[in-house]
Amino acid sequence: MILQADPIEFKGGIFTIPVLYLKSYQLNIVKISILKKIKEYPKFFKNSSIILNLSYLSCLINWKDMKQMIISTGLDIIAITGYINQILKQEIVKSGLPIISENNKFYKNIEVKKHDHFLNNKIFKTKIINTPIRSGQKIYAHQSDLIINNHVNRGAELIADGNIHIYGIMKGRVLAGVNGDITRQIFCTKFFAELVSISGEYLLMDQISSELLGQGVYIFLKNNILSIYPLK
Repeated sequence: MILQADPIEFKGGIFTIPVLYLKSYQLNIVKISILKKIKEYPKFFKNSSIILNLSYLSCLINWKDMKQMIISTGLDIIAITGYINQILKQEIVKSGLPIISENNKFYKNIEVKKHDHFLNNKIFKTKIINTPIRSGQKIYAHQSDLIINNHVNRGAELIADGNIHIYGIMKGRVLAGVNGDITRQIFCTKFFAELVSISGEYLLMDQISSELLGQGVYIFLKNNILSIYPLK
């Protein structure tokens, strides 16, 4: 079997989190490639959740060893997608991970189904947290806005179907409108975020003007482009 030269590829897809496409069955080659990417973009990939796409691997792989190898790099697999044969499907389900279609919206082990109230783009409540959000902690506000009245440490992750407000120092990752609502916004009093995203569009800290760092900002989508402006 002839495989492409690059054994893996990261792509932005319909998900707001990275999708890792496996292109090799060789565990050591895949591991080296993943660690190389993490070293290149440590702020983005540290404690990062990923969706694993197996569409390039058509025959049966050693799923148990492959899963353990990926987890050992520090990445957190939250779902599997791509073409999967029945035998492999049974192994994946047995290991406790969900298999999703690329036509679905999926965040933090929550699949938004067609009958979900979110199809009407309605936000029914607000989730408020007054304590600091530590590194590695992940907060998801389902069908609601999210308000953090404290600091968010590097490596933490905020996710909301609605708007997100951070009244403190923001050093982690923040993703609003994850149900696909492009009208959602992000507000932050002291902005140092590793990653910001609204409805799948995202920017890394290295792509954000240094003049905005440490400032109060609001973030929104304008013509499908993520825009960041100082708070007046």
